[in-house]
Amino acid sequence: MTTSTTSPPRTSGLPDGGPHPGAPARPAPSGTTQRSPQGTLRVTGTLGERYREILTPEALDFLTALHDRFVARRHELLMDRQQRRQDVADGIDPDFRAETRPVRDDPSWRVAGSTGAPGLEDRRVEITGPTDPKMAINALNSGAKVWLADAEDASSPTWRNVVEGQLALHDAIRGTLEHTSAEGKQYRLRSTTLTDLPTIVFRPRGWHLIEKHMRYVDRAGVSVSASASLVDFGLYFFHNAHELVARGRGPYLYLPKLEGYREARLWNDVFEFAQEWVGIEQGTIRATVLIETLPAAFEMEEILHELRDHCAGLNAGRWDYLFSVIKAFRTRGDQYVLPDRAQVTMTAPFMRAYTELLVSTCHRRGAHAIGGMSAFIPDRRRPDVTERALEQVRTDKRREATDGFDGTWVAHPDLLDAARGEFDAVLGDAPNQVTRLRDDVRVGQHELLDIGSARRAGATVTAAGLRANVSVGVRYVESWLRGVGAAAIDHLMEDAATAEISRSQVWQWIASGTRTENGVPITRDRVEALLAEIVDDLPRTPGNRVDDAAAVFRAVALAEDFPTFLTIGAYSQFLVGSDVDLPHPA
Repeated sequence: MTTSTTSPPRTSGLPDGGPHPGAPARPAPSGTTQRSPQGTLRVTGTLGERYREILTPEALDFLTALHDRFVARRHELLMDRQQRRQDVADGIDPDFRAETRPVRDDPSWRVAGSTGAPGLEDRRVEITGPTDPKMAINALNSGAKVWLADAEDASSPTWRNVVEGQLALHDAIRGTLEHTSAEGKQYRLRSTTLTDLPTIVFRPRGWHLIEKHMRYVDRAGVSVSASASLVDFGLYFFHNAHELVARGRGPYLYLPKLEGYREARLWNDVFEFAQEWVGIEQGTIRATVLIETLPAAFEMEEILHELRDHCAGLNAGRWDYLFSVIKAFRTRGDQYVLPDRAQVTMTAPFMRAYTELLVSTCHRRGAHAIGGMSAFIPDRRRPDVTERALEQVRTDKRREATDGFDGTWVAHPDLLDAARGEFDAVLGDAPNQVTRLRDDVRVGQHELLDIGSARRAGATVTAAGLRANVSVGVRYVESWLRGVGAAAIDHLMEDAATAEISRSQVWQWIASGTRTENGVPITRDRVEALLAEIVDDLPRTPGNRVDDAAAVFRAVALAEDFPTFLTIGAYSQFLVGSDVDLPHPA
C-alpha cells in the first residue's frame, strides 16, 4: 500500500485533508511504504500488538515529510561536528563566536519561557526515567512537578522500547495506561486527569542517532536509516500534540546533545513545520535544551535566540558535559586529564563556571535554568546507604537552589522530598526564580576551559577509579544490551552518559600515559587484565550479554580510534536483531 503526501494546505494545516491526529487511525501493515513527492519511508521492523496504532499511514506520512524537509540539513550539521572536533584536536580551543556577538550584546530579546505553557511554570523537582509502562506509571505517580519521559540516555533503543514507549505515552496522556508485571503486580495511574500528574516533557534521541527499523530513500534513490530524532519527535508530536493541549498541557520537549546554534535552528524549523502540519498555533511547542556538550556551552545565548519562540529553558546536563570535555581534549596531553569520575564534583572551578554561566544566561533571557542529575540513589534495605544518598542529594540541590537554578532532576522517587525541601527553602511560594539575575557572574573562555582546576584541587587518578570505570562501563553496557537503559549500579543510577565518561576516561588515560596514585602506568594490557578479571566475576544469568558487553567496551575504550559515542556501534552490531529488539509477545 502506498500513500501520497504533499505539503500541508495552509487552510487546515493537515496533510491532504487527512484526519485529525486524534481520529481513529487506519492500520499500517508490516512493511508499509509511505511515499511523498520527494522521498519514501519504509518500516522494516516487526509489528507487535498495537504497533499499528502508532505506525499509522498518517503518522508515517508526517515522518516522511520531516525527512524530506530536514534530513539533508541534519547530515550537513553532523559533518560540521566532525570538523569542529578535528579543530580542537589540532589545538584550536572552543570560544565564543565573534560573528554572533550582536545576539549576545542585544539586551532586548527574550524567550517564550513558561508563558502560555501550562505546567511549566514550577519545575522545582523533575523526575527522569524511561518510557516503559511500569516506569512511566511510577514517575507519573511520584509527586514530582515534571516527568522527563526519556527515549534517550535512560533508554535502550530497541524497536520494542521505541514503539512501546510511544504507546505508553499515548495511553498515559489519555489516562488509560495500566501495567501488570510478570509477578502479577498491577500498576495504575493515581489520576486520569492529566493536570493532576507531573507535566510530561519528552526527550527524543539526539541528532547523531539513527533508527534502523525504518529506511528513508530520497528522491535521488539514496537509502539511509531514518533519523532517530525525527522518528521519536514525529511520532510523539503527531499523536499527542492536540490531545495534550486539550487536556491542559502541551507538547513539551527536552533536546539532547546539541553542539551549537545551527542545530537549534534546525529544531526550530522542525517545530514550525510540525505545528503547521497538524494545525496548532505556532509557539505551542516548548523545548528545554540540555547544555551537555562543550561547544554548546559557548553558544547558550545563540541557542536560546534561535529557539526563542519555542524555548522554555536550559538544563545543565552535567554527566554528558564531562564526557564532552574528555572527548574534546582526549589527545591534548596531561593538562587536560581529569581525575577519577567520583572526584570531579560540581564545585570544580570549570564545572562551576559552566553552571553559573547557564543560570546567568537563562535568567537574562527569561528562561528557566534546570539543574542536573544527582546520580545517588537510596537502598530501602540499607538505611546507611539511603541516608548517605539523601545527604549527598541535599548538598547538591542546596547548591543549585542557592546559585539560582529554578529546578532540578532526581532519578528516584525516594529522593523527591530531599530535593524539594532545598528548593522550597529558597523559592518559598514562588514558582521559580527567573527574575533573579546573576549579574555578578563573569565567565569567559579561560574559566570554561580550566580543566586542570580539578586536579589542582587535589583530586587524583587512582587504581580504584580505574577499576570502577571498567566495572561500571561493562555492567552498564550489559544492561543496555538487554534492553534496560537506566541501571542501578553500586548505589548510583547509571545511564549512557555515565558509561561514556567511564570508557572515555580509560581511553584518555591510556593515550596520555597517565599513572595511578601508586605510580603504575595505565596501559591497554593493564586494562585488559582488569577487564578479564571483572568479566570473570560477573554472574551469568539466563539471557546475559556479558561477553558482548566486554567486546563493546574493548572497542570503545581500548581501540586506537575513539568512537564518538559508544551507543552508535553497539546499537548496530549488538542490539538490532537481538531477542530484546523484538516486540513483546501478545
